[in-house]
Amino acid sequence: GKLILQRAIGDADLAGQFGLTLDEVQSRLAKSKAQLLSYRNTRVRPGTDDKVLTFWNGLMLSAIAQAARVFKDERYLEVAQRNADFLLTNLWKEGRLRRSWRNGRVSQAGFLEDYAALVLGLFDLYQADFDIHWYQAAYQLTEEMIQRYGDPAGGFFDTPEEADPLLIRPKEIQDNATPSGNALAVEALLRMAAFSENEEWRKLAEKALSLTAGYARDYPLAFGRWLSAADYFLSPTRQIAIIGDLQGKGTKDFLRVINKRYRPNTVVAVSNLPLPKGAPALLANRPMVGGKTTVYVCEGFVCKQPVRSVTALRKALSRVR
Repeated sequence: GKLILQRAIGDADLAGQFGLTLDEVQSRLAKSKAQLLSYRNTRVRPGTDDKVLTFWNGLMLSAIAQAARVFKDERYLEVAQRNADFLLTNLWKEGRLRRSWRNGRVSQAGFLEDYAALVLGLFDLYQADFDIHWYQAAYQLTEEMIQRYGDPAGGFFDTPEEADPLLIRPKEIQDNATPSGNALAVEALLRMAAFSENEEWRKLAEKALSLTAGYARDYPLAFGRWLSAADYFLSPTRQIAIIGDLQGKGTKDFLRVINKRYRPNTVVAVSNLPLPKGAPALLANRPMVGGKTTVYVCEGFVCKQPVRSVTALRKALSRVR
């Protein structure tokens, strides 16, 4: 009851040591493991932490949505969509995002990191399937995040304004095993600003970045996500608007070209006309030329001439710096 068994040598060495074939070694090991498992199953299992955390699920949503977009794998997309739908349905109640869910019960109000991670996750999911519902939810959550967690001095507090008063309202800026809520919030503001043409959000991000510039320079390993956000802020943001049927061949061909290469600091929005209510501002006032799917490649909402062929899109992307 005090020893945890660990493998010390491989199957080949075991076979040589005991004069057995590899098949015999593997068969005996399988039998021994089955005996151990059978005995262990008679013991009381340790408690399992099975609550759903908004923060961790938001981070996972980003990763799975990006995988769905890059690999074009419907399995990943389905997981991401189900995850986002669950979070928005069960953890976003009455204009308040909650911290955790378990067996139908939600916990206290969420923290800054919950809001910021979910905004980024929804943003990445919109980039994968272009369902306007995800973008609209991300937009509303961004507004709530600023209202409830914003610090007039710059950056964000970790706890909401209506939380029980503390001696000091916490404001963590250093990345740890997971990114800090402030770093994620800055990244969320920058990405949403690239879609919404909301310059105020970009200014809020810049003000927060200025608070940590010195720390990030001196201790870069503790501010990795901040440096990523700073790169996004300092680099030209590439904005691509596609006007056309999402399921049409033309749109799919254009998206295939865009997703074929790694394009950092690039955002993409897709919609047919007329634009739905609440569509990203990036899509506004972009007509479809000649009745064909049309692509606008922009920087800072200043667009090049629209293109309607894959060849022309490749040239337009190659000229973007």
